Amino acid sequence: MSQHPSLKGSSSMGAKRNVLKRFERVELMRKRKKWKEGTRLLGLPKTKPEE
Repeated sequence: MSQHPSLKGSSSMGAKRNVLKRFERVELMRKRKKWKEGTRLLGLPKTKPEE
């Protein structure tokens, strides 16, 4: 019996992620100078990942 293609390991997944985790979004906003200290972590604006 063969394995379904969607169950392959993460090493074979080479696609670029288009969703960032919260800490990645904060880091990216700091680099872009759009983060103010003391800002709430909930309700962050959407950010596009670096190319």
